[in-house]
Amino acid sequence: MHLADWSPVFLSLKVALLAVLVVCLIGVPLARLMARTEFHGKDIVEAVLTLPLVLPPSVVGYGLLICIGKNSPLGQALDSMGITLIFTWYAAVIASAVVAFPLMYQSVKAAFQSVDQTLEDAARTLGAGEARVFFTVTLPLAWAGIVSGIVLTFARALGEFGATLMVAGNIPGKTQTIPLAIFFAVDARDKATANTLVFLTTMFSFLVILWVNTWSRRQRKYLER
Repeated sequence: MHLADWSPVFLSLKVALLAVLVVCLIGVPLARLMARTEFHGKDIVEAVLTLPLVLPPSVVGYGLLICIGKNSPLGQALDSMGITLIFTWYAAVIASAVVAFPLMYQSVKAAFQSVDQTLEDAARTLGAGEARVFFTVTLPLAWAGIVSGIVLTFARALGEFGATLMVAGNIPGKTQTIPLAIFFAVDARDKATANTLVFLTTMFSFLVILWVNTWSRRQRKYLER
């Protein structure tokens, strides 16, 4: 691969990292709220939040086109300010975040639900405020699940194809991520590029999973002491 051909790798990493940031900022507080709150219609809300997990990526992409396209109210408002999302790498971030969000939400919600509420109540009786309880009791106890959610989100965002193609297109050097580059390299019979990108993605994913498994095992041993 030439130096210019590495742009899908750098773009994919940037898109995946930003998608993780967006999903964390939205998913962690929302998962905490849903784990500790009961209200009428909660099952419907959760079904909506996890819907991208079961929908075909092309359907998610088409939904995003309707929501952020130039003909949508949001798209028209942004266009009036000279901002365009469709067929930019920003759209790839949005697509990756939407598709990966359910993985973060489910993992983090399960982690918060596993936290013993008596420990939180004990901290409150000692005078700790809600913010302090969250950051000194809840968050450390749920940290393993949150890390798992982050890794799953990153991996899903890194491999996103269908929704990204719908809203960002395949513009080399601008919106072409690793999955798009692999698909079009195979289509163009460019086996060298496809093989290189597949190898890099596989090795990177393997190392990430290996690290998570090692870290999780060490965490379990630490908590058992």
